[in-house]
Amino acid sequence: MNSIDIDVGGTFTDLVLHYDGQTLIKKVPTTPYDLSVCFSRVIEEGAAALDKKLDELLPSVDMIRYSTTIAMNRLIERKGPRLGLITTEGHEDVVLIGRGAQWIDGTRVQERRNLATQHKPDPLVPRDMIVGVKERVDSRGVVIRPLDENDVREKVRCLVSRGARGFVVSLLWGFLNPVHERRVKEIIRDEYKEFHIGYMPVVLAGQVVGKLGEYERTLAAILDAYLQRSMQIELSAMWDRLRERGYKKPLLMIQSSGGIAEVFRTSASRTFNSGPVSGLMGAHHVAKSLGYHNVVMTDMGGTSFDVGMVVKDSVRSYDFRPIIDRWMVGITMIKTLSIGAGGGSIASVNRLLENRLQVGPRSAGSMPGPACFNLGGSEPTVTDADVVLGYLNPEYYYGGRMRLDKNRSIQAIREKISKPLGMSVEEAALIIRKVVNGNMSSAIMKEVHLRGYSPEDFILFVAGGAGPTHAEGFKGDIPKAVMFSFSPVFCAYGSSTMDIMHVYEASKKLTLMTPGNQQLTEEYSAFNTTVEGLLEQARRDLAADGLDPAKAAFVLELDMLYGGQFHVKRALSPQLAIHSAADVRAVCDAFNKEFAEAFSPFVVNPEGGIFVESFILKAIVTTPKVELPKLPLGPSDPRPARKGQRPVLWAGEKDFRETPIFAYESLAPGNVVPGPAVIEGEYTTMVVPPDMRVSLDERRLGILEK
Repeated sequence: MNSIDIDVGGTFTDLVLHYDGQTLIKKVPTTPYDLSVCFSRVIEEGAAALDKKLDELLPSVDMIRYSTTIAMNRLIERKGPRLGLITTEGHEDVVLIGRGAQWIDGTRVQERRNLATQHKPDPLVPRDMIVGVKERVDSRGVVIRPLDENDVREKVRCLVSRGARGFVVSLLWGFLNPVHERRVKEIIRDEYKEFHIGYMPVVLAGQVVGKLGEYERTLAAILDAYLQRSMQIELSAMWDRLRERGYKKPLLMIQSSGGIAEVFRTSASRTFNSGPVSGLMGAHHVAKSLGYHNVVMTDMGGTSFDVGMVVKDSVRSYDFRPIIDRWMVGITMIKTLSIGAGGGSIASVNRLLENRLQVGPRSAGSMPGPACFNLGGSEPTVTDADVVLGYLNPEYYYGGRMRLDKNRSIQAIREKISKPLGMSVEEAALIIRKVVNGNMSSAIMKEVHLRGYSPEDFILFVAGGAGPTHAEGFKGDIPKAVMFSFSPVFCAYGSSTMDIMHVYEASKKLTLMTPGNQQLTEEYSAFNTTVEGLLEQARRDLAADGLDPAKAAFVLELDMLYGGQFHVKRALSPQLAIHSAADVRAVCDAFNKEFAEAFSPFVVNPEGGIFVESFILKAIVTTPKVELPKLPLGPSDPRPARKGQRPVLWAGEKDFRETPIFAYESLAPGNVVPGPAVIEGEYTTMVVPPDMRVSLDERRLGILEK
């Protein structure tokens, strides 16, 4: 199958092109002013490498998959439309009151410690744009106060007069009985019809998140409405360019739940963390083919450093409190951690903290970029430090297509770091590198230890353009780091391994095991009816996508908890329906097992009863995947790949040392490169310190170890 996978990052846009048995990777600088420009450019680069024009390439492509930071960028910039929120009368202040942790949701540790500066985030919908309408549905879905339609019309007109350019409707228990939410939308459409110039989108919270949690459900709907228009504009431009050049197949979006869906069936909030998630899914696929069961996936790009984990062959670890920017949402998001540490991370001296050097989270991005890019940037970055220390070759950065100005790096570090701290430029560069490596290493250790695991039991996967350059510094206690020929575009590669997947959720409280006597339920119909409703919706959507529902695999997960507990644990159900006590017992046993693995066997408490809170159904259609080819191992001597030497300043040494330089493309399986050494590839550079070595295995993967 011919496919194109694209990942838009903050600094570079990456492409993996599988075509007629070939696999090509390409990178172009991201164009933040219009992401459709870098989207088209990177495909053009791929077509040129095949000696084809876009009009020849695109008609023969079966699938384009796309992960993006559009949602993140637009939310950070706060450039969304002015929205009106319609809720149940008496509940207008829910999103403003928030929950207790709203003060710190989405903040960094340093910010949380500085209590004096803490404040709630500025709301996306201000109080004067929130109205309550006369209606009420109770917790069983029964209408106890009919909708006052005249009140709705009056308040909708009021919101429009205040500047509303879109509506969010989130009524109490609207996900359980959507009759009032749907009628409010009909009234808005009646007042402001779709063919009017002033047409405004209407988002129903019960359709965005169909489960319990008024605060999280409302915020997810607000984010969808807030981001919908800007994403629509960006994606429409891309879609139009593809169609003009002959592409007729679907454009698929990577979702934070770990699946992919057609762009017309993807909500904005579900794409928020799509890049890191596609990288983690790719790591899961590669780990299985290599026989690794526990993997820490890392991706160091130009702007951020992302960490995810494959544990016991599974990526089924979801954010306990999913946060988008400063907002808690009720959608399913695979757990990853992102910090502001990348090649473009800016180094600065914090005079409020006794002239302490800090690196990130601010980034120079792709424009103007690091000082050495010579595009107008004047702030010292991690890339500038790597150039000064000799790790990066100014003549061969980005395969020689982008020449770096070492003098500008020296000047930026001297003016902003070395002079204020009273040290040499080289010492300052070493400290910049040490700080950013320490930040990344701490993020990895925190993620591993907080989940109750030991780093020694994991393998480190290194991705991102800057990842192999810094892997030796953030590897920590993990014994092996694996670097790939496609490390610089790993997230795009990861999306090429993903299956089409739709996720459906519904809240339904059920008792599977009663407290005390541990009696198993005999009420099977409520469980089965809920699942069947989700299955019906999934089959309908798959058919609308042109996919055969009969070829789909359906996976059921349940949010469950013991009696007396407040928080749920998501567990994989061994079956889609229950028809006997043995079926119920199997579901309970699966929950007990996952709970024990996640926390401890000593806190498993079936005596307190076992309850279901929500149902999560995944509809999965598998896609063909390209496996890593195996090659015969050759001699260990890497000298045929040596391309010269240059001075490099290694940590712990006072003077620059002449260090051998190798061409990655010329290294063969079986080669062993002892440190100190630098291995240069077209899109990344591997750094091998004096006490380590890199061995190339039968798949040409670089294994970094002591």
